Amino acid sequence: MSTQSRPSSAKSNYLLAYNFVSAALWLTVLGRVVLISKDNGGPVKAAETGKVYQGLESFTRLVQTGALLEVVHSLVGIVRAPIFTTLTQVASRILLTWGVGYNFPQTTANSPAYSSMLLAWSVTEVVRYSYFVFVLGGVGVPGVLSWMRYNTFFLLYPIGISSECWLIYKAIAPASEWNPLFGYAFWGVLATYVPGAYMLYTYMMSQRRRVMRGKGKAKQ
Repeated sequence: MSTQSRPSSAKSNYLLAYNFVSAALWLTVLGRVVLISKDNGGPVKAAETGKVYQGLESFTRLVQTGALLEVVHSLVGIVRAPIFTTLTQVASRILLTWGVGYNFPQTTANSPAYSSMLLAWSVTEVVRYSYFVFVLGGVGVPGVLSWMRYNTFFLLYPIGISSECWLIYKAIAPASEWNPLFGYAFWGVLATYVPGAYMLYTYMMSQRRRVMRGKGKAKQ
């Protein structure tokens, strides 16, 4: 999760453009999941028939790959996001898109967990990137967007994390057929989800408390 102040000039314009484009790309993912589900008998049926995977796997993989820039942003100090938190989140999604979804369609393509994962990711990212567009644009963040930024994670994180864990778990068997070490690696990744989820939750909770305190002082 990025924590961005309002830098000036070229850096500000770059971050504004980056967040705007990212919000648009993830809104495209969200819209396509909704439309594919609507046109194919609902989200569960659309997932079980592989329509969501067929329509979005390559696009989502490329969009998520672009998020590697966030690691660079944090590393070089363009944003004040903790590098370890940023790296952990981006790495887990790269694993899901490239290591699981791309390599093991036999366990991913027809799984409702793939659709629920994309929904959790896309809503989270549309809210997050849109929030920073308003912050960097200096026009003030709409109250509903601010509320969503610091409250929807209570629901979306469990959906996303459980979906990711299920997809990784289902990929263990075919990964082990490739090489037993791949299967062990996936088990190891699953073991990191407990501390990783705790780290992400505590980070968002600290951000939420900071924002809520700021709003409280502003009202005084």
